[in-house]
Amino acid sequence: MLKQMEHKIPPPVWGLFFAGLMYLVAQWLPLIAWQTQFRYVTLIVLAGLGVGLDLYAVIGFFKAKTTINPLTPSASTLITYGLYKYTRNPMYLGMLLILAGWSSYLGALSAVLMLPLFVFVINQLQIKPEELKLQQLFGQQYDDYCYNVRRWL
Repeated sequence: MLKQMEHKIPPPVWGLFFAGLMYLVAQWLPLIAWQTQFRYVTLIVLAGLGVGLDLYAVIGFFKAKTTINPLTPSASTLITYGLYKYTRNPMYLGMLLILAGWSSYLGALSAVLMLPLFVFVINQLQIKPEELKLQQLFGQQYDDYCYNVRRWL
């Protein structure tokens, strides 16, 4: 079933889906709940970092004149500079930071527990298929890049 869903749903839709799911589980099954005065600050800091990562990565794609569309990965350039020296997926990392901020704001352990599920889904349905395509497009250059740079951090 997972194989059939590869590259069918845009990553931002997955992000919104998980944000909604986190809200629902925080409301219906909060497990351990907390309310602190710092939850707004944590939300702003983490989400701000996530949005910053996403924007920086998108700008890098535009500068390299290659596609950012993950549903049909057909990159013309392998970007290995900037943030891509430290993570192969800064946009997905940005989404994860946004969701981490959201989970902190929601103040429930059940929301936090959705973060590893998001990572699993993005790894299976987006990143692994993208990596296969990039390996086909760039061969040894991509293999070397993967050897030196981690998928997330």
